[in-house]
Amino acid sequence: MTDKKDTKKYFEAVGRRKTSTARVRLYPGGKGEMTVNDKPAKDFFSFFEFENQALSPLAIVGEEKKLDITVKVNGGGIRGQAEAIRHGVARALVVMNEEYKPTLKAEGFMTRDPRAKERKKPGLKKARRAPQWRKR
Repeated sequence: MTDKKDTKKYFEAVGRRKTSTARVRLYPGGKGEMTVNDKPAKDFFSFFEFENQALSPLAIVGEEKKLDITVKVNGGGIRGQAEAIRHGVARALVVMNEEYKPTLKAEGFMTRDPRAKERKKPGLKKARRAPQWRKR
């Protein structure tokens, strides 16, 4: 009995940024195509910059045309989603080949960016913005 995972092997990882979460799968032996939420990456990303940002870990290690990528991403805005995909692709590449880790870490792709919106505090208008003070 053959297992389906043996016939269609992939490497999986999760990337996060702000409130966005991306589940990334890399399929070796592909043509370099990327689908995001069942759409081609060119249709999903409104700007070419975001697509380049998401695929930048592949360019660093020289795997652009050798892997097919499928991504399920949700939450946040388009930039946060692109950066979450970049983080997920970098982590999946390390799962695929451990030798890529120093290169990707030096570029800063392995580190999860912890910056997120600060929560609103009671008595304030925003996270830190206090109501205008009036002496009289």
